[in-house]
Amino acid sequence: MDKIEELKEQLKHHLMQAQAISAKADDEGRDFSDEERGQVTEHMGKAKEAKDGLEKAKATSTMRQALADLGEGVEINEKAGEKRNPSGLIVPDAKTSLGETFTKSPEYAGLMASAPNGKFGQKQRVQSMPVGYKSLVTGASDTSAGAWVTNDYLGQRVGLDLFQRPLTLRDVVTSGTTSSDTIEYVRMTSATNNAAPVAEATSSAAPTAPASVPGALVNNAGGGYKPESALAAAKVTTPVRTIAHWIPITKRSLSDASQIRTLIDSFLRYGLEEELEDQMVSGDGTGENFEGLANVSGVQAQAWDTNALTTLRKAKTKVRTVGRSMANAYLLNPADLETVDLLQDNEGRFYFGGPAGVGSASVLWGIPVIETEAVPAGTGYVGDFRKAILWDREQASITVTDSHADFFVRNLVAILAEMRAAFGVIQPSAFVEVDLTA
Repeated sequence: MDKIEELKEQLKHHLMQAQAISAKADDEGRDFSDEERGQVTEHMGKAKEAKDGLEKAKATSTMRQALADLGEGVEINEKAGEKRNPSGLIVPDAKTSLGETFTKSPEYAGLMASAPNGKFGQKQRVQSMPVGYKSLVTGASDTSAGAWVTNDYLGQRVGLDLFQRPLTLRDVVTSGTTSSDTIEYVRMTSATNNAAPVAEATSSAAPTAPASVPGALVNNAGGGYKPESALAAAKVTTPVRTIAHWIPITKRSLSDASQIRTLIDSFLRYGLEEELEDQMVSGDGTGENFEGLANVSGVQAQAWDTNALTTLRKAKTKVRTVGRSMANAYLLNPADLETVDLLQDNEGRFYFGGPAGVGSASVLWGIPVIETEAVPAGTGYVGDFRKAILWDREQASITVTDSHADFFVRNLVAILAEMRAAFGVIQPSAFVEVDLTA
C-alpha cells in the first residue's frame, strides 16, 4: 500500500471511530462521558494529522478527490462554519444565509484579494465565479431548509423587510430535486371504482359477454365476471424554468461584506422566493412561466355559499369526497382573511378573537391558513398540497461582474441572483378553487 492510500485509510478509520462514539451517545440521549470525549479528541487529532499528510503528498485538486472517495459525509471541514460537498460547492450550516455563504466563500475572498487595500480601483475588472447552494430545501436539517435560516450579524440594515411578505407555500408542498432540464410525471385525472361482491361461476360453458352496466356484472349468465375499475392518467412534461434578477452597486460597496450580505439576503434571495411562490399559484404556463395551480385543468371549483366560512367548509368537503384526499392548507389573500377575521355572530361578537385576540385566523376547519398575496383577492384555494411538487434544479446562486453595459467605466458592479426550478400538480382533483366573492 502506497503512502497516499495508507493516509486515506488512517483518515477514514479515525473519522469513522469518532462518528461511532458520537452516534452511540446520540442514540442513548446523553452527552459524552469524560472517556468518550478524550477518545473523540484523540481520533480527530489523528485524523487531522492524516489529512495534513495527504495535503503534503498530493496537490490540492487530487486531495479533494481523495476526500470525496471516502464517502458522503466523511470529511473534515476546511474552515470553521464552512463545509464543502464532493462537487466543491458550499453546503451552509443551519445558521448560514445565502449572503453570508457568499461573503465567506473562497470566491469572494479571492475577489477581494485582487483589490489593492481591499478597495476596487476605477479601472479594475470585477468578475466572480457563481457561489450558491446545492442541497435541496426540504426540511429543517443543516443541509436543507435550515440552511435558509438567516444568522444574526452586524452591518448595514436597509429596512427592506418593510416591503416583503411572509413566504410559506414551500412549507406545505412536496419538495423534490432533479438533475434534468425537463420533468416528466404522471398526473392522475380520474378514478372509477366498480368493486362489488361477485358470485362464483355456476357454469363451465363458454361465457357470454359481460353486461355493459356495472351492477349487472354479478348476475351475468352464471359466468362469475368480476367488475372492472379504471384509473385515468396523463403524462405531463414540464420544463425547468430560470428565475433571476440583479441589482447594481458601486465597487466601494462590494468591499463591505456586511452590506453585501444584507442586499443578498434581504432583497435578492427574497425576490427569487417571492416570484417562485407567485409562479406556483398563478403561473399561466406560457413562455417561461410555470403552470401554476390556478391554471391546471381538473382543479375543482366551489361557488360562493352563504358566507366565507360556509364556502370554505364546503370546499374542504370536495377535497375529501371528490378528490379522495385530506386537505392540509388553505391559501387566502390578506383581504379575504381580513373578511374572515371580522365575521361576527348575531350578538356582534367576533368569531376569531376580535381586536383583543392574538392574531388572524391561523386555522380554519381544522387545517392551517397560509396568507399569501400570490392568490388574488376574492379567490382562495384549499387542498392536499402534498400532491403538488416543487423540483429544485439549481438553488439560489450569486455572481458578481462589472461586465454589464458601461458599468466598468462607471465603477458599478452587477450582483446577479438566479435559481432554476419546476412545479407540477400530481392530482388536480385534490385541490379546490374557492369563489369568495359574495
